[in-house]
Amino acid sequence: MTLRIALAQIDPHEGDVTANLSRIRRARADAAALGADLVVTPEFSIGGYPPEDLVRKPSFVELCEAAIADLARDTADGGPGVIVGGPWRDGDKLYNAAFVLDEGRVLARRAKHELPNYGVFDDKRVFDAGPSPGPVAFRGYRLGVMVCEDFWLPAVSETLAESGAEMLLSINGSPFEDGKQARRVGLGVERVVETGLPFVFLGQVCGQDELVFDGASFVLNADRTLAVQMPYFSEALTLTEWQRDGDTLVCTPQPLPPEPDRLELIYRCMMLGLGDYVRKNRFPGVLLGLSGGIDSALSAAVAVDALGAAQVRAVMLPSPYTSQASLDDAAECARLLGIRCDTVPISPAMHAFGDALAPLFEGRQADITEENIQSRSRGLILMALSNKFGDMLLTTGNKSEMSVGYATLYGDMCGGYSVLKDVYKTTVFALCRWRNAHVPEGARGPHGPVMPERVITKPPSAELKHDQTDQDSLPPYEDLDAILEGLVEGEQSVDALVARGYDRATILRVWRMLDRAEYKRRQAPPGVKITPRAFGRDRRYPITNGYTGLVA
Repeated sequence: MTLRIALAQIDPHEGDVTANLSRIRRARADAAALGADLVVTPEFSIGGYPPEDLVRKPSFVELCEAAIADLARDTADGGPGVIVGGPWRDGDKLYNAAFVLDEGRVLARRAKHELPNYGVFDDKRVFDAGPSPGPVAFRGYRLGVMVCEDFWLPAVSETLAESGAEMLLSINGSPFEDGKQARRVGLGVERVVETGLPFVFLGQVCGQDELVFDGASFVLNADRTLAVQMPYFSEALTLTEWQRDGDTLVCTPQPLPPEPDRLELIYRCMMLGLGDYVRKNRFPGVLLGLSGGIDSALSAAVAVDALGAAQVRAVMLPSPYTSQASLDDAAECARLLGIRCDTVPISPAMHAFGDALAPLFEGRQADITEENIQSRSRGLILMALSNKFGDMLLTTGNKSEMSVGYATLYGDMCGGYSVLKDVYKTTVFALCRWRNAHVPEGARGPHGPVMPERVITKPPSAELKHDQTDQDSLPPYEDLDAILEGLVEGEQSVDALVARGYDRATILRVWRMLDRAEYKRRQAPPGVKITPRAFGRDRRYPITNGYTGLVA
């Protein structure tokens, strides 16, 4: 006897319950055509995860409940059963639950027991913790159904094993982080070792505001071997076949795809995050300032790969300090990507602001104020174009800059979304080299190089004054990024970083810049989360902050 389980790695649209129901129905129909007994969908798939405060609206919960009831009635046709994620109201409790549907009814409900309350997760804020679940009897098998965090800790899987489950089946809303898949598989192996049961991880694939969900669903057999590996960053339906070998359920192994390169995963994460943000928010396309520098070049490449050249518009905004090399490099980027590129000089705006402010600035030397006026003139022009034509303005700053405040509020920070917000400058260089040599899966952009080599090799510069480079204001990026990773991702002390070989004065300088820039980051647009500690949802520090423990 064979149990056929179809794993539906789908892209839900947050809050669009009707569309999600249709998407799950299509997956069920495709699974039925493959002969599946059961089709499994991700965590909270009926409403989209994370639902955040949407679940505080009774009307939204009611809509989800009605959709689950409709889906349950579908299963009266004798086709596959369905596991769907959604809200479960039980008296005054609200659970994040998995619903097992079969024979035209809700066969079982299993509430999420372990509620995460760290990093980007706020489940404890909106959900109640469910009781420790027991297995679900489904067509002669005992399924240990878990919801996401239940698999990250050992208690639920141990309870399921002790109460007779034959497999562990985890539906997930697990966002991408650099290096996270190895952690997921490692934890899956731990659960297999602890229980002696095979393990299924089923994830969603979508961009949701700052979070990107990479899918990468997999199956581990009880002998800890990887039997199935589904793709990253793309929807897929995979049929798995299971037979009993004595008392053990065994999944028939399938050919395993090669593991993608780290840089490819980061690049594709940015593509999906931007693509879903633009499509689901119904923007006709994106607009960005193309400076001839590496950050705007990479942002433009990601946009073209995610959306296609026809939906990307670039603008060069030269000032008297813009070099001819920068203009040439920006024009060549646009040519290689096949995108429209207009030119709007900002000298008239600079002169207009200078004339207006001259009576008030009389007797004072030019300083960073005039540099910021240039950046804000560009922001004003780009936002005007965004307003007039409807394209979303894409900001191009990277995590190194945002960490230390090397960005202009209401200037180059203007925009609706940022693909580089959580990418350090050294990784920006690596991604550019990688993209010039590779074409990511699903890319709509060109084969071959997408930017001239000089964009990657020349010293970075904001070009807000003559002969300016980033290193006039910042430590070398190799040192800056390593120190920032220690302070931001690692929460390391100054002494710990000194022990790693970095200069104490430089560390203290970087820490002070990081601390002072918090007010800017609060006003930055959302952007793709890449690292374990992204600014915004992950890292929340007070703006008004007298703590000086690092420098005591």
